Amino acid sequence: MTIASTDLSDMQIDTTFTSPQGSAAAQRALDYYLKPAVSEAPIESRFFDVNRNISREEALVHASDLLRCAAATAHESAENLQGPQRALAFSVVHMVDMAQALVDRSLDDDRND
Repeated sequence: MTIASTDLSDMQIDTTFTSPQGSAAAQRALDYYLKPAVSEAPIESRFFDVNRNISREEALVHASDLLRCAAATAHESAENLQGPQRALAFSVVHMVDMAQALVDRSLDDDRND
């Protein structure tokens, strides 16, 4: 259904809001999208961390391997499910496959440079 342009003239539009200053909702939205994430735990106490000396290419190769394992695990799980759970598991397979393609493309670009 489309709204005709004549229908818009009958609508009451509030134009008094001219600035997000003082608006709690606007501040929360800005904080959510613009403030960097703050780690809850100091780096020293992380359970898992990445070796700071690993190259970008090595990290991408390892990420590619991890994604390949995740896709295989999700696909195997999906085979044993029915209904909505099966569809959800296959959506995970699809998302992992997309991430895999992005990582592999990044590796291809690095190797061609």
